[in-house]
Amino acid sequence: MKTTLETTADPSPEDLAFLAERLTAFNDGDVGPSGRKALAVFVRDEEGAVVAGISGYTAWDWLYVQWLWVDERLRGQHTAGDMLDAAEREAVKRGCRNAWIDTFNPTAAKVYERQGYRRFGELPDFPVGRSRIFLQKKLVA
Repeated sequence: MKTTLETTADPSPEDLAFLAERLTAFNDGDVGPSGRKALAVFVRDEEGAVVAGISGYTAWDWLYVQWLWVDERLRGQHTAGDMLDAAEREAVKRGCRNAWIDTFNPTAAKVYERQGYRRFGELPDFPVGRSRIFLQKKLVA
């Protein structure tokens, strides 16, 4: 079989969907179905606008928090902690036993540590001058 190697900054949605399908099929056969399901928590103001939120998913009995953002006006008011608590409660309902999150913001890492997350890894200079910090937490049913 003759092949070509293509590098692109603009992959087609169809190619990405195909890749996701094939990797999912491989992983399902290797370790079993992930049961991946999206999970989001939003804080809205009186007009309904999002002023804070979490986006992530549950899979293989883990919660992964991919994005967590809090508007500047709400920082320092335990908003991140409240959202994490809500996401963790939902994850436990889904059968999750653990959670993980990563950040390159030292202030955010401290917030997560106050929530019971513990560091398990770090990538120095990701981005340059910072470290990407990986944290995990055992969830209690």
